[in-house]
Amino acid sequence: MNELELKYGCNPNQKPSRIFMKDGRDLPVTVLSGRPGYINFLDAFNGWQLVRELKEATGLPAAASFKHVSPAGAAVGLPLTETLAKIYWVDDLGELSPLASAYARARGADRMSSFGDFISLSDVCDVSTANIIKREVSDGVIAPGYEAEALEILKSKKNGNYNVIEIDPSYRPAPVEQKDVFGITFEQGRNELKIDREILSHIVTEKKELPEQAQIDLLISLITLKYTQSNSVCYVKDGQAIGIGAGQQSRVHCTRLAGQKADNWLLRQCPKVLALPFADNIKRADRDNAIDNYIGDEYMDVLAEGAWQRVFREKPEVFTAEEKRAWLDRMDGVALGSDAFFPFSDNIERARKSGVRYIAQPGGSVRDDDVIACCDRYGMAMAFTGIRLFHH
Repeated sequence: MNELELKYGCNPNQKPSRIFMKDGRDLPVTVLSGRPGYINFLDAFNGWQLVRELKEATGLPAAASFKHVSPAGAAVGLPLTETLAKIYWVDDLGELSPLASAYARARGADRMSSFGDFISLSDVCDVSTANIIKREVSDGVIAPGYEAEALEILKSKKNGNYNVIEIDPSYRPAPVEQKDVFGITFEQGRNELKIDREILSHIVTEKKELPEQAQIDLLISLITLKYTQSNSVCYVKDGQAIGIGAGQQSRVHCTRLAGQKADNWLLRQCPKVLALPFADNIKRADRDNAIDNYIGDEYMDVLAEGAWQRVFREKPEVFTAEEKRAWLDRMDGVALGSDAFFPFSDNIERARKSGVRYIAQPGGSVRDDDVIACCDRYGMAMAFTGIRLFHH
């Protein structure tokens, strides 16, 4: 089958809609359940490329959580700490498979953004991973295959309407790609740039050391950025993206947005947040929203009289700015990637506040010297990759 009719395009008024192969070949995907839409397939195909490259670069199973054609999270399958398992709401599931750990990390880093995500998996979906997916609000999943029991678990979601896509892992697209905008066809060579450790070799700062985990984290950041709507910046820690800033017109706004998400990830691990006395039977999404409000500037939205009673058994104490800053100051060893050069050192100043110690960016700004000097001031190691990773 080389064509699949869709319900509609990006919006219900955009009809007709379909995906098809121009060269007459069969589509490299099979829909095993549900009826994926236009945006679902955009997320699925971008996410599949991302996790396939993460697996190739690290040798570890990989997962991505996509929303609106940008990743909300991406990670490789490293074991979870007890704290991470708790903040990702998987501490009741026992030992997870490496693939399940990868998705728990990808989904858990920014649960607000991942609500209603489309999932991409680098490996055959196992039961451990399917059990996590089953309990989350999600639009669908793409993987190179599914264990029989895992497929039955996924097919049971949404009364049998959950979107499950199987992709042929051997499929490779043509080297030139096209898209139409305003009736005009754009054509370019596909971005087949391989991201590996070699591109981290040109370290321009006084600090030259990139530990093994930092190299893995920088590769994750750069591969994630390759499939993130630009401008984009990605913070990574211990094998997972913890803050992605996408689609901003100003790079420092990307850095701030991603940094705030990274800060939220760490604040959720604070004992004061872990001990929040949630009401019984509160829904997972409501719990996530309450935590986001509690650790943010709008904390009175959830602590005001008449509001906290709907969420908590008892009213929590305010998480003060001083307490939050003290906890965030414990953050260290974070890696940061940028899809284009940093034009000003203000990006470095913001990154430092979220524990960034390692940076990879293309270089090439007229103010490179200022950016390097700022990194040196804070003892950061920065590699100039010489490659830009715009994605639109």
